[in-house]
Amino acid sequence: MTDRNFLQRHRTGPMIRMPNAWDVGSAKVMAAAGADALGTTSAGIVYTMGLPDYVGALSRDDCLRAVEAIAGAVSIPISVDSEDGYGDTADAVADTFRLLIEAGAQGGSIEDHRRADEDSLMSAEETVDRISAARAAIDASGRPFVLTARAECFLVGHSAALDESIRRLKMYEAAGADCLYAPGLATHADIAAVLDAVETPINVLIGFRGLKVSVEDLEKMGVRRVSTGGSVACATYALMRDAVTDLNAGRVGYLDNMITHDELTELFS
Repeated sequence: MTDRNFLQRHRTGPMIRMPNAWDVGSAKVMAAAGADALGTTSAGIVYTMGLPDYVGALSRDDCLRAVEAIAGAVSIPISVDSEDGYGDTADAVADTFRLLIEAGAQGGSIEDHRRADEDSLMSAEETVDRISAARAAIDASGRPFVLTARAECFLVGHSAALDESIRRLKMYEAAGADCLYAPGLATHADIAAVLDAVETPINVLIGFRGLKVSVEDLEKMGVRRVSTGGSVACATYALMRDAVTDLNAGRVGYLDNMITHDELTELFS
């Protein structure tokens, strides 16, 4: 898929199935398995450092290094989990998006969740300023690029998560986002309400246990992109933990699901 086709598929379909990678190895495995495009996951990247998510542990430089490495290793589009835009001002966010494009990204997101505070949303107005600055930087580049705007109301437990998500997403749409995303949407009714409220394509997170709609039904509803967030990274860490637990009990069941050394050698050559 070319950069321009990545942008166009958000507008016309078919739905993009976009898992989230955290390093070159995971990106190569996902691309070889047939991913349409790849997102990055800031959670997955910080987990490789042995650090928790939501503490601002991932710097802009860390993010850019990961993007450059992943984009240089695969030929499918990369959309970056760029958190709050990695900057305290709108100008700094614009710089981030210029750097993401230079690093090889074809998409990136801005969320209204404060990077170093697990439970805090910034105002919709502040987020709009960031989206507008990113939009201007993208347009100035002349490169096809999918700007995703994220309303994090469900993730922080907002008391009116759906209504507030829709209010914010409509503002983000007007500010120039190409794709809208409210991670945590779980039911057919809530997803349909968002689809009815906006004209811009939406992304739905499928990487959590509470989702009550199948991937096939999401496409029938008109969802243009699904992503996995940090869930594949978390599942990988679960495999490591469970393999050691089994080993301590004298079992090696993890061997049944492993990719062989020969397969990985061929893939990574």
